[in-house]
Amino acid sequence: MLRTLITGGAGFLGSHLCDRLLSDGHEVVCMDNFLTGSRDNIMHLNEHPRFSFLEHDVTEYISVDGPIDYVLHFASPASPIDYLRLPIQTLKVGALGTHNALGLTKAKSACFLLASTSEVYGDPFEHPQKETYWGNVNPVGLRGVYDEAKRFAEAMTMAYHRYHGVQTRIVRIFNTYGPRMRLNDGRALPTFMRQALTGTPLTVHGTGEQTRSFAYVDDTVEGIVRVLYSKITCPVNIGCCEEISIIEFAKKIIGMANSHSIVTHDPLPEDDPKSRQPDISMAKELLDWEPKVDREDGLRRTLAYVLDKIEHTIV
Repeated sequence: MLRTLITGGAGFLGSHLCDRLLSDGHEVVCMDNFLTGSRDNIMHLNEHPRFSFLEHDVTEYISVDGPIDYVLHFASPASPIDYLRLPIQTLKVGALGTHNALGLTKAKSACFLLASTSEVYGDPFEHPQKETYWGNVNPVGLRGVYDEAKRFAEAMTMAYHRYHGVQTRIVRIFNTYGPRMRLNDGRALPTFMRQALTGTPLTVHGTGEQTRSFAYVDDTVEGIVRVLYSKITCPVNIGCCEEISIIEFAKKIIGMANSHSIVTHDPLPEDDPKSRQPDISMAKELLDWEPKVDREDGLRRTLAYVLDKIEHTIV
């Protein structure tokens, strides 16, 4: 039986990966300090015979008893509202947390997967973004704490691969949505859904002409797992290629929610990317992967989750 450690396993993506790897037959050790993760995301796994939980801050030395076959490093604040509120913690988890997770991987002769991000491309000049693009990042801007933490984490991962011979994988994850997203994390989709379902104005930054591409969580998890089981050591983009403007996205959510909310506009945040769309040619060619879940279907599933969360909060 394979035994896998997932740091940040109580987060949005981390908890879905716990589910997936348990279904694949792994024993899963979930590690989180609940800085941005939630106990609710893993509550349904508490009685699972192959699931265990360790409450721990990965910026401190990591010790796990017994063998480990895979280490998936997903611990990090991941939304602008979080990493602007927690800049030092974000930098520490990207640097010290990655170092500690890689050290454990090396000690256990395991395989390491880094959850990197499309943010390593910054506000890109290349569109769509290929893995070979080095990015356009402001290292001293407000968003730099997250962008540079992930860029450093990638460099650290490759150093362990080249110098120590550690098996490593890097996934650059683009915008992902689905159940278990925090409704107050500041990201566009859960914010729009919460606002539309409660009848409050949808807040769009700038004109809303900036574009994003959104992948449903099941597709993202499938892509991550395929990278994990592959032999690919260079970064791989995982995301959806179907681009949509933020203003169009807001109007779509209003329509799907049958809401009477209006759209209002806030100032555009510093260094907010004007476009974000992955080139997933590598994932298609080497992993036979591309998103399968239709946007309408994914949004309906997510909207149902958000409505349920709102109703239980009100009750």
